[in-house]
Amino acid sequence: MRYPLTADLPFNRAAVQSGFVAILPGSPQSAGLDGDGFWLILQGNSMLVTEQLQMPFGPMPEFLSERCEPSTIGLWQGKPLWIAAISRSIEIPPSFSAEPFNASGDRLDDATLTLGGMAMQIIHWQKKSRFCSSCGGALTPMPGNFGMLCPVCNYEHFPSIHPCAIVLVRRGDQFLLARKKEWFPGRYGLVAGFLDMGESLEECAAREVLEETGIVIKNVQYVGSQCWPFPSQLMAGFIADYESGEIVVDESELEDARWFNRDEPLIGLPPHRSIARWILDRYMLGSD
Repeated sequence: MRYPLTADLPFNRAAVQSGFVAILPGSPQSAGLDGDGFWLILQGNSMLVTEQLQMPFGPMPEFLSERCEPSTIGLWQGKPLWIAAISRSIEIPPSFSAEPFNASGDRLDDATLTLGGMAMQIIHWQKKSRFCSSCGGALTPMPGNFGMLCPVCNYEHFPSIHPCAIVLVRRGDQFLLARKKEWFPGRYGLVAGFLDMGESLEECAAREVLEETGIVIKNVQYVGSQCWPFPSQLMAGFIADYESGEIVVDESELEDARWFNRDEPLIGLPPHRSIARWILDRYMLGSD
């Protein structure tokens, strides 16, 4: 397989461990970062890359001037790694292209995807952690980590990671796939959903399948996880067996759900960068 373990998937830290050195905000090392470097520039749900589908390298691109406040998150290949976010309304130079993270194909290399996802998660946290959820006071950064401190009530805030269960349901040589109406035409994926209070991840997987498709499952088994920084999920992957029920689609969540056969021609599967595809390939399709 392209990815022997889920730890090897893009967006997990292992994908960049050979070239990335994290430098936390407010640490002594962060003060010394300056000069030319690699640029992770986000525009909506896309990442700006060069014609060669690489992160731009050099000084701050001119079109960023006075439009954002770049910050550094560490070193990539020994050079500063800068992150910045710009408005969707800004016209980018022709030497750049906006590559969407949710593209159907796998155009970006794993390291670029992973670093871009990291930037996405960090910038989302920075935007959503400006005020204290306890008293409403303005938050200030905590040196040496990504935490934020409220100077009014001294409450400490740290990045929120939202666990989700994603599950492959098997019935002999058949497997259950679902489709959301906002996805690209023909795209199908595994049933997934957020963990509720007071339930295990296995219970979450079974509940989501029942709620969204009317299918009861059994033998729920954990198989791996993936960071999914859109904006801050952790996908816990499972396989399960069909127990009972007929498909009844929850139209508030899905556009369609149906059983697929292992041997039928398949199009519109999740991209290889996702744990959904990893689970399908390893536990059902036996393909790369």
